[in-house]
Amino acid sequence: MLADAMRSGDKSVARRLLSLQFTFADEDGRIHARKDFLADLKGMAAAATSDPKVATYGQLAAVTGERKSEQGKNAFFLDIWAKQKGSWRALTMQNVVLAEAASTATAEAPIGNGKSAECNNPCQAIPYRVRSPAEQDVLNSFFALERARIAHDAAEWSKHVSDGFVLYRSDREPVTKAASIAEIERQKANRSAVTVGEIQTARLWVYGDAAAMIATEATPDHSRPPYRAARMWVKRNGQWLMTISVQTDIQTP
Repeated sequence: MLADAMRSGDKSVARRLLSLQFTFADEDGRIHARKDFLADLKGMAAAATSDPKVATYGQLAAVTGERKSEQGKNAFFLDIWAKQKGSWRALTMQNVVLAEAASTATAEAPIGNGKSAECNNPCQAIPYRVRSPAEQDVLNSFFALERARIAHDAAEWSKHVSDGFVLYRSDREPVTKAASIAEIERQKANRSAVTVGEIQTARLWVYGDAAAMIATEATPDHSRPPYRAARMWVKRNGQWLMTISVQTDIQTP
């Protein structure tokens, strides 16, 4: 219904389907607030190029697929929906243009000293005021995951992501859990220093046994452009597991 409302410019229908905290991150990392999104509904609309997949986790749902970007490229998308007052509403939409399969080869990292930069944000804390014990539990899992990356601890890192976890990044191929573990092990073998993005702003929602977070991040060493990240977690056997991470580079002047 939202896609139809966007294409037709029906603001009354779209308004009912958007959370009051809704934001849209396009493939260039531009962030559109709810008010601006509604003001240019037709301009925000994009044709779907594949049948979307829906994964429902109680009161949260993830819709993924491909949309045609403004530049004519196929952009992967993650739309996160929440059931609020009995109705499904979009919390956030995010697009990211991935790399072509033939352009993803990377050089082997040289042998280093293995000393990663000191990590407080996001390994110990982030600039976010926690509102509930459940939110703190989600963040604790996130902190542990980031500390494991810094420490080249693939076994610990794997405890905090689901088996179906996939990372999507601008101009990169999707990375599965198995590929992420292999990368951590490669970095350990090469004694490569690891830098993770510091969170500048964040929003976190917990609905029962599912959670979503959107954040703007930047690496201290400027090894990559600033980016907007959308992540989801599910709670299984008492453990919060990240299921997906979508990171879209922000184009700065």
